[in-house]
Amino acid sequence: QVQLVESGGGLVQPGGSLRLSCAASVSISSISGMGWYRQAPGKQRELVAGAGNLGRTYYANSVKGRFTISRDNAKNTVYLEMNGLKPDDTGVYYCNRVVFVSGRAMGAPYESWGQGTQVTVSS
Repeated sequence: QVQLVESGGGLVQPGGSLRLSCAASVSISSISGMGWYRQAPGKQRELVAGAGNLGRTYYANSVKGRFTISRDNAKNTVYLEMNGLKPDDTGVYYCNRVVFVSGRAMGAPYESWGQGTQVTVSS
């Protein structure tokens, strides 16, 4: 069973930056796609970014140009660099598997989720 541990969240002012990390308990080099999801208060979990093994990336329109996803297969870690943060980015961020279909990442999470990391954007 894959275990995922997210970290790096916090409280930040609008316009600020954070870097999230996700450490996996298994080698991610064999996982074709990994992504970051977020769940805002009172809303469903949504996929915000995905990274494929061949350098493919996907971003939701709401974060495009502000967030950058990367993966280090040697460290079994996935990162999310978040810049220009907005109050709407507030939520709990999770990493999990994705699949790429026609160039777009789609959620394909493992049954188990990590505890997530809280991101709060507020002045």
